[in-house]
Amino acid sequence: MTAIGWTQIILYCVIVAALAKLLGWYMTRVFNGESTFLSPVLHPIESAIYWIGGVDARREQHWLTYTVAMLLFHVGGVLIIYGLMRLQASLPFNPAEMSAVAEDLSFNTAISFITNTNWQNYGGESTLSYLTQMIGLTHQNFLSAATGIVLAVALIRGFARSSMRTVGNFWVDVTRCTLYVLLPICIVFTLFLVWQGMPQTLGPYVEATTLEGAKQTIAVGPVASQVAIKMLGTNGGGFFNANAAHPFENPTALSNFVQMLSIFVLGAALTNVFGRMVGDQRQGWAILAVMGVLFIAGVAIAYWAEANGTSTLSSLGLTGGNMEGKEVRFGIVASSLFAVITTAASCGAVNAMHDSFTALGGMIPLINMQLGEIIVGGVGAGMYGMLLFIVLAIFVAGLMVGRTPEYVGKKIEAREVKMAMLAILILPLMILGWTAVAVVYPTATASMANAGPHGFSEVLYAYSSQTANNGSAFGGLTGNIFFYNVTGAVAMFVGRFMMIVPAMAIAGSLAEKKSVPASAGTFPTTGGLFVGLVVGVILILGGLTFFPALALGPIVEHLAMNANTVF
Repeated sequence: MTAIGWTQIILYCVIVAALAKLLGWYMTRVFNGESTFLSPVLHPIESAIYWIGGVDARREQHWLTYTVAMLLFHVGGVLIIYGLMRLQASLPFNPAEMSAVAEDLSFNTAISFITNTNWQNYGGESTLSYLTQMIGLTHQNFLSAATGIVLAVALIRGFARSSMRTVGNFWVDVTRCTLYVLLPICIVFTLFLVWQGMPQTLGPYVEATTLEGAKQTIAVGPVASQVAIKMLGTNGGGFFNANAAHPFENPTALSNFVQMLSIFVLGAALTNVFGRMVGDQRQGWAILAVMGVLFIAGVAIAYWAEANGTSTLSSLGLTGGNMEGKEVRFGIVASSLFAVITTAASCGAVNAMHDSFTALGGMIPLINMQLGEIIVGGVGAGMYGMLLFIVLAIFVAGLMVGRTPEYVGKKIEAREVKMAMLAILILPLMILGWTAVAVVYPTATASMANAGPHGFSEVLYAYSSQTANNGSAFGGLTGNIFFYNVTGAVAMFVGRFMMIVPAMAIAGSLAEKKSVPASAGTFPTTGGLFVGLVVGVILILGGLTFFPALALGPIVEHLAMNANTVF
C-alpha cells in the first residue's frame, strides 16, 4: 500500500461526491418536469414520443399500475434480444458471419440484459454480430438502466409526497431519464472514449500480419457506444470477452479512471435527488455517508490483501504484492479499486481477473454483492435497496425508544417492514439456494475449474453476481451449460423483479400517508448515530445470512493459504 495509491482512491471519492451534487440538482429538475438547459432541443422530441405512444404525460399512475407497466415493458425487451440472437445469422451487420446463438444461451442473455445484469456466458467478439450488440444489448443497456433509476425515483416520491395515491408515470419517467440523462452523457462519453483510442466502426474485423509472419484477426466494431452506457448504466456487459481488461475497451489509465467515475456517478447522485425531493439535502448526504463507509472499508481490505500478496509468493521472494491476473497498465491499486467499485455498484465490468485475487481480496466483491446492491449499487437499484435497509434500521430504532418509527416525516409501520424484509430475503433465497444445488449436482460441479474452497467460491460468486444483477464473473467456472444458463436466468429474474415489487408496494403505501412534523422524540436521521445504525444493521443482517457460506469459501481458503496450501 502506497501514498500514491491512497491518493488515487481519495481523489476518486472527492470527484464522485462533487459530481453527485451537480447531477443530483439536474436529475431532480428532470424528474420534477422542470425546464433544463436541454429542454429547448429535447422537449419537442419528448412530446413526439408521448404522441406516438399515446401517453398522457399529465396522468400519473398508482404504484401497482406503474409496476405492471414496467414488467410489460421488459417482456418486449426479452423478445427483442432473444429474437436477434436466434436470427442473427440471417440479419445484416454481421461481417464476421456469426451463427445463431443456442436457445439456452439466448434465453440466459435475454434475461441478463433486461435485468441490468449483463452476465455473459459467451465471448462477445466471437459470438454476436454488430446488429445484436447494438440493437439488442446496447439498446437494452439504456432501457434497463433507465428502469432502475425511475423505480428509485418512484420510491423517493413515496417518501416525499403526502396523501397521494400516485407515484408518477412510468412511461414519462423512463422517457425523460433516457432523453435528458443517459443519452446526453453517453454521447459526450462515447466521443471521449473514441479520443482515447476505442474503436467505433461498422467495418469488418481487421486482418493483420504479426512480426513472425502469422495472420491474425483483430476484432473491432461499435465498441465505444456500448462501453459508454455499460459503464454509466452499471450494466457491465463487454463487447469483448476480456471486458475492461481489453485494450480496445479500456485503452489508457485516463479511460480507466473516467470509467470508474461513470460507474458510481448516477447512483451517488440519486442520494442527492432523495435529499432534494424530501426537502432536506442532509438526508441524502447521510445515505451517501452510509454507502461511503462500506465502500472505503471494502477498498481498504481489498487493496491491503492484494498489496501484501500471499505467503506462497513471499516464500518465493516475490514481495511486490499479487499481480496475478492484473493488467500491468493499471497495477494493484487501480485493479483493486475497480473490483470494489464494479461490485459495489452492481456494474460487472472488470479490468482484472477476480479469480486470481487473494482469498480476502476476492471476498470483498462477494460481500459487496451479497449485501444487496446497496453500496451505490446499480443505477437506481442501489438507492431503493438502501432505502429498504433504512426502513429496517428505523424500525430497530423505534423498538429501542418504544415509539412508532418515523423517517423524513413518514410513519414506518408493519406493512413497510414486512415488505422490506420480503425484498431483502430474495437475495439469500437465490444465492444460497442455487449454490447449494450446484455444489452437489454432478453436471454443475464438472464445470468447476478448481477444487476445494476456491471452487466453492467460483459457484457462490456466480449466483451472487447473477442474483444481485451484477454480472461480473469470478472466473474458472464454465457457465455456458444448460444448468447454469437456466438457473442463472431464474436467479437474475427473481433477484431483479421480485425485489422491485415489494419496494414499489412500500412506495405506494408511503405516498398515501400524511407527513408528520418532527418532534422532540423523533430519531435524527442526518447524523453519525443514524449512519452508524444503518451500517450496523446492514453488516449484522449480511453477516448472519452469508458468513457460513463465506467461511466455506474465501475465509477457509485464506487460512489454508497461511499454511502454504493453495488451490
